Amino acid sequence: MVNRKSINDDCGRTGVFVGSFNPFTAGHDSVVTRALPLFDRMVIGVVGDQVHKPDMPSAEERVKAIAELYRDEERITVKPYYGLAVDFAKAEGARFIVKGVRSVKDFEYERDQADINRMMSGVETILLLAEPHLANISSSMVRELQHFGADVSSFLPKKPRR
Repeated sequence: MVNRKSINDDCGRTGVFVGSFNPFTAGHDSVVTRALPLFDRMVIGVVGDQVHKPDMPSAEERVKAIAELYRDEERITVKPYYGLAVDFAKAEGARFIVKGVRSVKDFEYERDQADINRMMSGVETILLLAEPHLANISSSMVRELQHFGADVSSFLPKKPRR
């Protein structure tokens, strides 16, 4: 049984938004922007483990790029993390993991993961549906377009956010 009272009772509300963010897209930015009003503090956790994606830029490079995007928002922190997202959330004193959902396929995957995370730790997951005009944007799609030399600027957030 999880002792829910011990999870972040004396702190403000902290949420974590985790992902590989390779690259961080306009869809990711939308999730952060829409989730931020729910929290006193939001931590963007950049996956540092590169076991399945050896060609990914380093966690430090991705952290730096995302941190620059939110440099004027003092409630947002960007950090690399290694291991399970739920362990990162607990280490940050977060009671909530925020995830974006673009499709039914995303929803089913995230629902199952949310159930396991809650059972393991009491950390809840908040699912935010993609805005319709962003629902087809994925990091893998952006990487593929970049590979072929396409202009992907409309799929990436404007820098820096103000």
